[in-house]
Amino acid sequence: MITPVLLCGGSGTRLWPLSRKSYPKQFLPLLGKESLFQTTLQRLRGANFSEPIILTGADMRFIVAEQMLDIGCLNSTVLVEPEGRNTAPAVLAAALHLEAIDPDDVMIIAPSDHQISDVAVFQKVVAQAEGIARSGKIVTLGILPDRPETGYGWLELSEVGERGPQPLCGFVEKPTEALAKSMLHGGRYLWNAGIFICSVRVLLEAYRKHAPEMIPPIQAAVRNADYTPEFHFLDATSWDKVEAISLDSAIMEKAENLTVIPFNGGWSDLGEWESVWRETEEGQNGVSMFGATHAIDCQDSLLRSETDQLEVIGLGLENMVVVATSDAVLVADRSRVQEVRKAVEYLKAKGAHQAQRAAYDHRPWGGFETLEQGTRFQVKRIVVNPGASLSLQSHMHRSEHWIVVSGTAKVTIDDDVRLLSENQSVYIPLGAVHRMENPGKVPMVLIEVQTGSYLGEDDIIRYDDIYARGQGAKG
Repeated sequence: MITPVLLCGGSGTRLWPLSRKSYPKQFLPLLGKESLFQTTLQRLRGANFSEPIILTGADMRFIVAEQMLDIGCLNSTVLVEPEGRNTAPAVLAAALHLEAIDPDDVMIIAPSDHQISDVAVFQKVVAQAEGIARSGKIVTLGILPDRPETGYGWLELSEVGERGPQPLCGFVEKPTEALAKSMLHGGRYLWNAGIFICSVRVLLEAYRKHAPEMIPPIQAAVRNADYTPEFHFLDATSWDKVEAISLDSAIMEKAENLTVIPFNGGWSDLGEWESVWRETEEGQNGVSMFGATHAIDCQDSLLRSETDQLEVIGLGLENMVVVATSDAVLVADRSRVQEVRKAVEYLKAKGAHQAQRAAYDHRPWGGFETLEQGTRFQVKRIVVNPGASLSLQSHMHRSEHWIVVSGTAKVTIDDDVRLLSENQSVYIPLGAVHRMENPGKVPMVLIEVQTGSYLGEDDIIRYDDIYARGQGAKG
């Protein structure tokens, strides 16, 4: 059995405006109905795989739980990092967690936001890698390159043209275009997919040799974790003592027992809009379209709309990317999509919410989107999942009007509890202790109108919360 260890953090700024810090790319259905995280879980399920371990941040834990539930992945272990520290501390935490169960267990460490089209070939290669890993090696998958890609790291093979498992000579960081062309034509280099297969024992030996200072604080973070039925919260005090460093830099680039297996099963990291276009472009004109879009005399371009209320029409475009959400639009030359983070940096400096917060704000009970806002008022569309409940709370600076659009709402206002059905409404005065619940079996949708001197999401006093969030936490 192989235990998947999935890394589920990051912000995915190069896929802005769709991917944002509050809802990064691994949770997005970029190529189909399932998210990248869900498709990663699916290809690491089956008779050869144990239940996965997920490493994620506190803000993403409920999204992880919801998306796992949607595909019937019910017994995973979710390790919640107090703060992002890159991949080396996260992987070490998973390895120490597994050591207590079986130190000879084999783990596959993988990003949760990559696309692999040929799952059968991938699983076959992973099974091959497991056998090699049990002999004491750390195995990595190298992707057969088809272009001089400068956005990836590369792996150097031992032998030119050899396509079987072999010792790995070294790592090459993101190269210049000239170097990438040379490596592509030399036949001795593969792309680094960041996927590793090894035993827990061998990986911990590598940490003890190459990053021993990291082990005591991560051991304490795991040992002193706060365990709930859904999540394992790693201890923040211990975690804060660890530096942020990648697994490659801390361990893999120094390890001497690495084996690489070339892989040619349709891999993409979907790291920017160019790679999304490459995976979805169709026809002689090379145009990729998603959602409410239409192309007129366009060529080699990507058009994408995330809302039916916004039609995207391309006219005479060539080598362009146009992506529209309900609150932002990106128009970029395909050759410059690696620079999209500059747009995010600009918006962040400006204080615009579009820099990091998605238009639809996901919460453990459902979510909401802001429809309109102005001086002293704000209008939201709120969706509450069946059986879900918001916290019992009050506000110091605003009052609210709720209008039920569909479903049934159970509303608590101080000592008054009532059921509201479609087209019914209620007023929540400033300072009233209130709660919203969905007692039904279908999503409940309502329109909320807020009025007051301050309308921020942190204006909340929480008295009772089934999700164990603290005072001032959003939602």
